[in-house]
Amino acid sequence: MNRVIHPIEQESFRRLRARLDTSGLPPLTRAVVERVVHSSADLEYATDLVMDEAELERAHTALHAGAPVVADVEMVAAGITRRETVCRLREARSGPGLTRSAHAVRLAYEEVGPGAVWVIGCAPTALEELLTLDASPALVIGLPVGFVGAAESKAALRESGLPAVSNVSEKGGSAVAAAALNALLYHPASTEETL
Repeated sequence: MNRVIHPIEQESFRRLRARLDTSGLPPLTRAVVERVVHSSADLEYATDLVMDEAELERAHTALHAGAPVVADVEMVAAGITRRETVCRLREARSGPGLTRSAHAVRLAYEEVGPGAVWVIGCAPTALEELLTLDASPALVIGLPVGFVGAAESKAALRESGLPAVSNVSEKGGSAVAAAALNALLYHPASTEETL
């Protein structure tokens, strides 16, 4: 099913591309960078994001084959427009040494098992917890935001060797995490151009 693109979105991407040359990027990397910049109006993401095209290709294939998508918080889940997501934050409970977000990751993993795409845009502790599991993810979109633990958790994600989209700075958040996932969902399985 082709996505209908509103004229405002078309104009927004035209203006984005007038200010940021992404033409030299590989297709899925370009899609993620542009969608994240579009969602945040922050051109700095073009140099802040870290990803690998081959990992994105494998994740794209997994997503289009129906891999489950897990969101750390409902704001991330609400921003993912083309796929049902698993978000277990409502059922999660905090305890000694365990945040609700970390517990939600445990609960979600019990539900989806290996091979899921994880989208973490809020809580560094959710990303930290995921890294302790043997989750074998198709991809981790690790873009939590904050001054405490965000940059460190994303550095740990990159060091883990898991297939990932992350960024170096403390920036991130629900909107950009959902945007990165949407870029892969919106990108067609064929090689035709898309927004």
